Amino acid sequence: MPPSSRLIEHIRQLIAVPSVSSVSPQFDQSNRPVIDLLADWLEDLGFAVRIEPLPEQPDKANLIATLGSGSGGLVLAGHTDTVPFDADRWRFDPFGGVIADERIYGLGSTDMKSFLALAIEAAREFATRKLSQPLVILATADEESSMHGAQALAAAGQPLGRHAVIGEPTELKPVRMHKGILMEAIRLEGRSGHSSNPSLGVNALEGMHEVIGELLRWRAELQARYRNPLFEVAAPTLNLGHIHGGDNPNRICGDCELHIDIRPLPGMTLDGLREELHTRLGQRLADSQLKLSFLPLFPGVEALETPATAAIVRAAEALTGAPAGVVSFGTEGPYLNALGMETVILGPGSVDCAHQPDEFLPLATIQPMLEILRGLMIRFCLN
Repeated sequence: MPPSSRLIEHIRQLIAVPSVSSVSPQFDQSNRPVIDLLADWLEDLGFAVRIEPLPEQPDKANLIATLGSGSGGLVLAGHTDTVPFDADRWRFDPFGGVIADERIYGLGSTDMKSFLALAIEAAREFATRKLSQPLVILATADEESSMHGAQALAAAGQPLGRHAVIGEPTELKPVRMHKGILMEAIRLEGRSGHSSNPSLGVNALEGMHEVIGELLRWRAELQARYRNPLFEVAAPTLNLGHIHGGDNPNRICGDCELHIDIRPLPGMTLDGLREELHTRLGQRLADSQLKLSFLPLFPGVEALETPATAAIVRAAEALTGAPAGVVSFGTEGPYLNALGMETVILGPGSVDCAHQPDEFLPLATIQPMLEILRGLMIRFCLN
């Protein structure tokens, strides 16, 4: 069955509204126009809609729309923002929602504005039915940059439901685990001086050489200590991503900074990793004259693990015919789990075309996703 013209138009309207989030201010945009559009559609269906601006970011907001009442129920969640884009590399208008080759093209088409339109379409037939547990549609801000929307939800601590689905692109296969993300800046402050006499200074670049050696030893220990064969990359990873130090070859380097990225497995916590990192490097440089400091580049995302026995996992497996698997990318799932939910990641489209020119959603995935969503609503909101 082809998707309805109303649903396609809703997807196109969401794509047409720019909502880039970025750590670079020149690219960052408000998501309020997307939130307001969703709010209008949901209010028309009878949902009770709350728009919650982010603390200290009034141009960004989360939306929580509820149909029915109760302490359990189902939460369908998606983020409203997209990544920046290179317009000259697109064949199609990034905001056009162009349909070609049995696909709908546009920024956010698969990651992940279309899911929000699908959730609303699937909810339409339940709007006039008496629900035994609530149906909640959640739309968040800044997932692609800072996770500030999910962080605000977690900080508020207000329960939203018992079972949650985040509609990130998983090719219609449920996911119950993913790795976490930790990004840290490591800074060394030494003392500059004339390169002709090393005793005149303390070389921060040479100190960073010691730091890198220690990091590589720590990485090997972590990979020996933690493994999960369900992941394509079965061990945690530690990447040395950026380094900068000094300013001239004839000056002793007075300052050096290294940026690292760690992808922990479920069972590893960000706090534990940071404590171990700080302790190891502090001990390594204890006898040096270097000043060591750290800066989280963003708060990070914990790894996700929802039990295989969770009702939402088993329901998603039954409806898709696929066992719950794992992915390497991070999501807002850990924040929802922290609020007392059990979360699966399940959505149409492929992450392989996300964050790429000519991002697209195959039209053939729309009807199967609607059927899955309706099945979940029957299971957790009606029965």
